[in-house]
Parts: sequence; C-alpha cells; structure tokens
Amino acid sequence: MQELLDQPVARTKQATLDWLKSISGELATTTLKRLDDLLPWYREMPASRRSSVGLVAQAGITSFVSWYKDPKSQPWVAADVFGVAPRELLRSISLQETLQLIRVVVQVVEDRVVQEDDSLREAVLLYSREIAFSAADVYARAAEARGLWDARLEALVVDSILSGENEEELASRIAALGWRAGGAVSSLIGVASEPVDQDSLRRIARKNSADVLIGIHGNRLIVVIGRIENEGTETETPSFMKIAEALDGYFGAGPMVLGPEVATVAEANRSAKAALAGFAVVKAWPKAQRPNFAEDLLAARSLAGDMLAKQTLVERIYRPLSANSPELLETLSSYLESGRSLEATARELFVHPNTVRYRLKRISEIIGWDATGSREAFVLQVAMVLGSMNEPEIRKRK
Repeated sequence: MQELLDQPVARTKQATLDWLKSISGELATTTLKRLDDLLPWYREMPASRRSSVGLVAQAGITSFVSWYKDPKSQPWVAADVFGVAPRELLRSISLQETLQLIRVVVQVVEDRVVQEDDSLREAVLLYSREIAFSAADVYARAAEARGLWDARLEALVVDSILSGENEEELASRIAALGWRAGGAVSSLIGVASEPVDQDSLRRIARKNSADVLIGIHGNRLIVVIGRIENEGTETETPSFMKIAEALDGYFGAGPMVLGPEVATVAEANRSAKAALAGFAVVKAWPKAQRPNFAEDLLAARSLAGDMLAKQTLVERIYRPLSANSPELLETLSSYLESGRSLEATARELFVHPNTVRYRLKRISEIIGWDATGSREAFVLQVAMVLGSMNEPEIRKRK
C-alpha cells in the first residue's frame, strides 16, 4: 500500500527532472544575456575571461538539476560549480562579483522555473543558500592558502636580506608580496614580543607612510621598513626614526636598533647587517635610547670585530681629517690622549688654548662628531686607533 502511495510522487519528481534538463540550455542562454545586461564588469572582460565566467554560470544551472535530483546524498554538489575553472575564476572576479553572478543565475532560474512550477520555489531558495556558502568557502580557502604562501615567501625574503644572497631574485620576490615602497629602506631589530601582532604592526606602518617586511628569528624581531613617498600631497614623509618609534609597542622589552638608511630594498642587506651588529653590542651602552641608531654604536661594533663599522669609522673620521689638514689630525690625537684637556693639548702643541678650541670646532664641522663630549670622544678615539693601524694602506690609495 505504501509503495503505491509513493509511486505518483516519484513519477512527478522524475517528470520535473526531465523538464528541468530540457530547459537547461534555454536557462544558460538567458543567464549569459542577463549577465551582459546587468553586470558592467562582465561586459568589460576580455573574451577568454567572459568564457570562463560563463562556464561557471552554466555549471551552476547544471548543478541545480543534479542537486534537485538528490540533495541529501550530495549536499555539497554546489561546490562543483567552482571546479570548472577555479584559477580563471579567482583571477578574474572578486568574491563580491561572484555573489553578483550567483544572484543573476538564481534569479534567472527562479523566474523561469517557479513560473511553471511553484513547488520548486523552496528548492531554488535552498540551492541558492548552498551555492552562496560554497562560493564563500572557495574564496576563504584561497585566501588562507595565499596567506600561508605570503608568510613563507616573506620569511624567505627577510632571510635573503639578512644573508645578502639572491639579490637578483629579491626584487621579483618582494614584488610578489605587493611591496608598495619605492623609496629608501632601513632595518629595525629588537626583541620579539609574545605573540607578535603582525597585522597591527603593518597597520601602524601604513599610517606612517611605510611598508614592512617582518621576520622572526628566535627571540629577535626583524622589520625591514620601506618608506612610501607622499607625492602630490602636503604631508611630509616621516623619518625612519619616527616610524621606528611608532612601532616600538610591538617589540618586547629590551633594546631596539635601527640600521642606516639605504637607497633601495636591494641594498637592505647593508642596513640589516649594521642593525644586527649594533643589536649584538648595544648592551655595552646602558644609557642607549630605544630605538637606537646602529651608527651610534660604531665604536662598540668595531671592538666586536665588525669590519663594516671599522671601515665606516676610518672613512668618516680619520680619512677626512687626514686629507684636510695634518694639524687637525694631530690636534685631535693630542686632545684625546691628554684626557680632553685644552691646556695640556695647547702645551704639547705649543699653541694657545683658543687655537685648540678653534681646531676642535673645525673638526666637528668636517666630520660631524664633537670631541668635547664623552661618548663621541670614545668613538673618535677608536677611529684614530683604527686609522693609525691602516695608515700605510690609506696612503697607498692616495
């Protein structure tokens, strides 16, 4: 008896399926025309991309028929819609545009199908819900995969900057990450907080007209900062120190060292190396500010064996004074060796103390360091020792 009651229902559903299959071609044609009429972004697409999107729309109609046949056995048949051309779809249209596409497909099906058989209205509504969730799932998985890929690529880029390797590939890798900074670059190194809020750090960097690459090495947080020049606006681009100060809260307790400014991201290795060397010796300066310039730690870095720091001190201090006037070099050496005493230096050089004072002022104008300050005097003392050790080599280069 029950079997007899079930037979008409089965025949009715089978008849409905046959009818849906017979009009699927008509629905596909109507859908493509409706897409062209209602969606400007679809009209403006190249023919190849229009074809890919059209395949997805047609697959949506075919999928509805399959889903209606047995929705319980294939609850996620709607996901097959996006298997037609997933790469083309994700590259061609955004999630918002995909939802617009779904809305048009569902509307066409609803207008044609419900008009003939009102009992299908609920089926159309349920299917539209399934396919909308399916679209969101496809894009969510794609975004998650892209995020993981970006994180791995970013870690690789930061490693390449620190090691100085693969400079030729660096530009293309950074471009793949969407690097927007085309100006100068500097590296900031400090203690990593637990955990590092990378998203907030990036937002603060963008507010300060900068883009960043973030790497975590053990307990160290490395941030490569690229400045975005505000062309055509009255807003002044912040200095790297100002940007570093804005990022201070995303580092853990301890010192922070800012490397020197370099012209492009391809040269970021020089800034990163200086920052790393400075971070290694910053504890030797208990009163160091946070963040601290790596250039302010040149003396300590030199004593620790940093060849770049040694070369920098000789080129910026000893060599300019030697080329300018032997008297200035002799005055600085005597002043430092006498414990920074004007009178003792004057007696040793057989000149008036005012002459010593004038020469020290002249030295400060040439090299930018003031020998009368205790901290800068230490830097100058190390530079004089290094320059004396390299005196024969320097003379050969002249």
